[in-house]
Amino acid sequence: MSAVRTEAAVGAAVVAVAIGFLVYAIQFTDFRSDSAGYRLTASFRSIEGVSVGTDVRLAGVKIGTVTDIDLNPQTFRADAEFTLNPDVELPDDSAVVISSEGLLGGNFVEILPGGSSFNLAEGDEIEDTQGSVSLISLLLKFVTGGDSSE
Repeated sequence: MSAVRTEAAVGAAVVAVAIGFLVYAIQFTDFRSDSAGYRLTASFRSIEGVSVGTDVRLAGVKIGTVTDIDLNPQTFRADAEFTLNPDVELPDDSAVVISSEGLLGGNFVEILPGGSSFNLAEGDEIEDTQGSVSLISLLLKFVTGGDSSE
């Protein structure tokens, strides 16, 4: 009878620790449902360093997440879809830029708000985009003295 109680106590402790880890992981990763918020799209010449799950930031604050990336076979551009928090309303002339956290940091999607009095709505496309800049190509331009077309 004592062995059964011990096994039950150990089993309960394992379940409690697993639940604790799950709660910690949800809080640490800022877990949110993708269905909360509204969806926007943008088309980039280069989206290098960005993948599904990458942060979308405004003034350094996370306001959304990249939810899908596809290659458009007609334009040969990367079409990105992202979901933003519903309480963030962006002017319809806002711009989207792929930014870097530093030399060794990752990339993120940065929103630069415009000044329009009209806001973007669910499913709208942000037209003004700037793709990622390759650090290797910048270094090559610096080393070779600028123009590499010679």
